[in-house]
Amino acid sequence: MDRELDIIRRILSAGRYAFVTTRTADGALHSRPLALLDRADDDPDRFDGTLWFFTEDPSSKVADVAAHPEVNVAVGDGKGYLSMSGSASIERDRERIDRLWNRFAEAYFPNGKDDPAVALLRVEVGSIEYWDTDEAAPKKAFELAKGILTRRTPDLGDTGTVQL
Repeated sequence: MDRELDIIRRILSAGRYAFVTTRTADGALHSRPLALLDRADDDPDRFDGTLWFFTEDPSSKVADVAAHPEVNVAVGDGKGYLSMSGSASIERDRERIDRLWNRFAEAYFPNGKDDPAVALLRVEVGSIEYWDTDEAAPKKAFELAKGILTRRTPDLGDTGTVQL
C-alpha cells in the first residue's frame, strides 16, 4: 500500500485543481472545479486522507453537503488521475483559514479572509481509484498505436483502488 500511496501523493502534488461532485437536495449530481489546498498539516506533498478547499457559505455547494455529505473528488493531470470518494463537511477554523489563505483565494473573496462568507470544505477520503500515467509522451503514443494495431487494450499505466 505504501507504493500506491506514493503514486496518489505524486498525482495530488502535481494537481492544482479538483472537480468536487456533490449531490443536490433532489438527487442530481453537480461537479465544480475547486483549487486544491494543503494536502497535510505539515507537508503539502504528504496526503493524509483529508482534502481542503475554500468555499463560500452560504452557497449551493454548502447546501448540497448539508443534505448529502457524500462527495467525489476527481484530480487529473499528466501524472495520472484520481477518483476519491469521501465525506464532506464545512468548517470555519480561523487558524486553518489563516494558514491556507493564498492570493488565489483573494480573487474569490475580495473582502479578505475575515469575510464571514469564507469557510472551508473538508473532505475525509475513504477510497481512491487511481490511474498512474507518469510515462513519457512517446511511450504513451507507442502503447496507444500498438493497441490500435493489435486490437488489444494498450498499457497506459497502472490502476488500483486504495481504501483508507
